[in-house]
Amino acid sequence: MFSEFFQEQTLLFIALTVVIAMLIYSYVGDSMAGYKSVNTDEATRLFNDDAYLLDVRSAGEYKDGFIGNAKNISVSDLSASMGQLPKDKEQPVLVYCLSGGRSGRAAGMLSKAGYTNVHNLAGGINAWKGAGLPTGTAKSKKNKKK
Repeated sequence: MFSEFFQEQTLLFIALTVVIAMLIYSYVGDSMAGYKSVNTDEATRLFNDDAYLLDVRSAGEYKDGFIGNAKNISVSDLSASMGQLPKDKEQPVLVYCLSGGRSGRAAGMLSKAGYTNVHNLAGGINAWKGAGLPTGTAKSKKNKKK
C-alpha cells in the first residue's frame, strides 16, 4: 500500500524529503559550522557582557555606522588579520555584517581558527538597527576621543 503510494507520488515524496532535510540542516547547520547565529536580544546580551565585536563589512560601510566599539576587518582581509583578534580563543566574539551572510562566512573562519565562542548576528546590522538599537559612526568616534 505504501509502496504504491510512493510510486504514484514520487515527486511529492522527493519534495517532502528535501523539506525534511532542510529543516534538519537549519537546526544543526550552525552547530556543524562551529558557531551560533543569534538574534538581536542575544546579541545585546553579548554586547553588554563585553563580547569582542567584529564588523566584517568594508571600511566604507563601517564608517556609515557600527555597533559599540566594534573592530572593523573586512571578511576578505580576515585570514591575513587573525593576529588582530583576541588571543583568548574562548572569549565571546560577536560577528556581524550588513545582513548576516559575510559574517556567517567569517564566523566559520574563526571557528576553524580555533575560536570556540563565536556568534553570528542573524540579519546583521540591518536587524540591529531594525530593533531600534544604537549605532555609532566614524564621526561620533572622533568626538569621543576629544
